[in-house]
Amino acid sequence: MVIREPINIDDILVKVRAALSKGHWKEATSLLESLRPFDQAELFADLLPTEQEEILPRLDPQDSADILEELEDEEAAEVAKHIALNKLALIIDEMEPDEAADLLGDIEPEHAEALLAKIDESEEVRSLLVHDDNSAGGMMTSLDVIIRADMTVEEALAHLRQQPPDSEDIYYLFVEDDQDHLVGVVSLRQLVVAPSGTKLGSIMDRTPIYIFADADQEEAANLMKHYDLLALPVTDHSNHLLGMITYDDSFDILEEEATEDIYRLGGVLKEQPVDVSVPVALRTRLPWLLVNMATALISVAVLSFFEGTISQLAALAAFFPIVAGVCGSAGTQTLTVTVRGLALGDLEPDEAFRTLWRELLIGLLNGLAIGLVVVIIAVVWKGPALLGLIAGVAVLFNMIWAAATGVLVPFLITKLKIDPALASPTLVMTSTDTMGYLIYLGLATWFIAAAM
Repeated sequence: MVIREPINIDDILVKVRAALSKGHWKEATSLLESLRPFDQAELFADLLPTEQEEILPRLDPQDSADILEELEDEEAAEVAKHIALNKLALIIDEMEPDEAADLLGDIEPEHAEALLAKIDESEEVRSLLVHDDNSAGGMMTSLDVIIRADMTVEEALAHLRQQPPDSEDIYYLFVEDDQDHLVGVVSLRQLVVAPSGTKLGSIMDRTPIYIFADADQEEAANLMKHYDLLALPVTDHSNHLLGMITYDDSFDILEEEATEDIYRLGGVLKEQPVDVSVPVALRTRLPWLLVNMATALISVAVLSFFEGTISQLAALAAFFPIVAGVCGSAGTQTLTVTVRGLALGDLEPDEAFRTLWRELLIGLLNGLAIGLVVVIIAVVWKGPALLGLIAGVAVLFNMIWAAATGVLVPFLITKLKIDPALASPTLVMTSTDTMGYLIYLGLATWFIAAAM
């Protein structure tokens, strides 16, 4: 048995660059072509733009197609701009139809039309271009294998043998009637074990799971994940079979959506590579920081209102980080669970109150535990039991408030058709800080006034 050693991309990158610098094109392309597609794309992405322009046209069209398919959409479109039209058409002919459609959808329309006029499967690719990029139709690929319900198992297998060996239609075969309506699904295993004369209509599943082409891509990925599907048929609203989404595409969708949620929860409006240019980073991050600063002024106003109380009992300031910070973390925990549940479809908009009561109970128990610890710390560290009682009660009530906002804010924002991952963090953090200061300093003011 031959065991392949792990690839050191950095070492090969150095060799490729050395070959390119000397004009040894054959050596550079041989090094790149010796790698697997994903490794090829990883190495290619690390090359300078000028190096990419030099090497890609010299690669075998299939290797070039593999690289463009593995690159991020924006990167692939940028690389495609610098490839001669005829060479690019040969590369696109080697790409999967859905990947080719994604690439053509990201370049200039005039350039895309010129390429469609030159590629072999232009109509197939063009039919995929009509769908929105973020829809199920935008993610689907066309079907190589189409079988009919009145076919026998032997006829279906004969039809399957005529397809290219790299066809993606190998796990499930979707069955149509004579009007191209989706009527069932047959697994490859069923075809192999069934007697050759058996009609497909008698062994197929007559209730296939499918999705409409205009549905959101995340809905399609979640459907595949929920039912553990390797492929999902895509239809129009008349149930005509249009294509399918494969399991690898569903993984890409889930990764893309999860990444988007993480960026938005962090206040970054769109995904950025770690080496994004400083001006681009400033344009996307600075506006959100200014919004954060504007909302933080509400907390500043509350603190200013209680300046007298703070001046009378300066020790109050020592517990600001606990009352605001710890409760803010609790709000973020609740918010993260709620936003992710909404994104995955685990929580529906009409489940707000059930979720709210559960999180309020968790907030109450957390508040009692943290509040008690705060009282003990205050008594041991600062001395006055009254200070500890004020801080502990403030933590208790703010924990409950954090739980409430962590649930209600994303649900309300979802009702307004706004992405909860984008707007919720600032609102939850600001409200938790403000309410924490208001409760804490309000209680302190009341106790000080009562003692005088």
